[in-house]
Amino acid sequence: MQIANGIYMLELSVPVMGRIDVIHPTLFSDEEGAILVDTGYPGLLPRIQNAMEDHNVPSHHLKTIIITHQDIDHIGSLPDFISKSPQKLDILASEIEKPYIQGEKMLIKITPESIEQAVASLPADISPEWRKAFRSALENPPKGPVNGILEDGLELANCGGIIVIHTPGHTPGHVSLYHKQSKTLIAADALVVSGGQLLGPIPEYSVNYALAMQSLKKFIEYDIEAVICYHGGLYTDNVNQRIAELAASPI
Repeated sequence: MQIANGIYMLELSVPVMGRIDVIHPTLFSDEEGAILVDTGYPGLLPRIQNAMEDHNVPSHHLKTIIITHQDIDHIGSLPDFISKSPQKLDILASEIEKPYIQGEKMLIKITPESIEQAVASLPADISPEWRKAFRSALENPPKGPVNGILEDGLELANCGGIIVIHTPGHTPGHVSLYHKQSKTLIAADALVVSGGQLLGPIPEYSVNYALAMQSLKKFIEYDIEAVICYHGGLYTDNVNQRIAELAASPI
C-alpha cells in the first residue's frame, strides 16, 4: 500500500506456530535508493522482494536496511538480504540493539524456557524434522553486521527526511521513525493496531512495559497524520489525539 509519495506499507501473512501473523515492514524509495524498515521472519526475502517489485521498487534499488529492534520477526531475513544483495547494504540500528543483531549477545526474549514453550506450542501434526529445525532457528537466531548507528533525533536526509525516535521499552534499544514529508510515524512495536483501534505496547511482549508506555510521550511533539504499526498496519483516525490519550494512560 502506498501511504504517500515515496513511502509504502508492505503486508505479509506468515504462518507462525499454528497461526497466521500479519506483519507490515515499511519501504521508502526515492531517486537515491530505497530503505527497508525491518526484514520480517526468516525466509521472507523472496516475498519482500516481490512486494517491493509490486510498488515498482526493484530489489537492486535497495541501499539501506533499518532494524528497529532485535526480535526475530524483525531481523529474520536480514542475513539473506546481506548475502544476496548485488551491492553492499547499509544496516542501521541503535547502539543498544547492535550487539544482539550482530549475534554478540543472545536475543533478550530468547531463553531456554521460552524455547521450550515455543516448541511445545507447535501443532501436533508438525513433523519431528520441522520441530528440530524450528528449535535450531531459536537457538541460533539470525544475525548480521550493523554498520551505522541510529541516534535519538538523528535525521536521515532520504525521502524528504526521516527522524529517528528512541522508544525503549519493548526492547532496550527499540527505535521508531517519523517521515516528515508525509507526517507518518513508523511505530514498529511501540504501538499496535487491533480491532481497528490504535493501542499501546503489548505488556507481555515488552521487556520494560512502564518504559514502553513512557516512550509514547515522545510522539506527542510530532504532527502525525498516519501510523504504520508492524502488527496491525495503518491507522489514520485523529492520530495525535489518540496518541495523547495513550500517553496519558495510567500504567
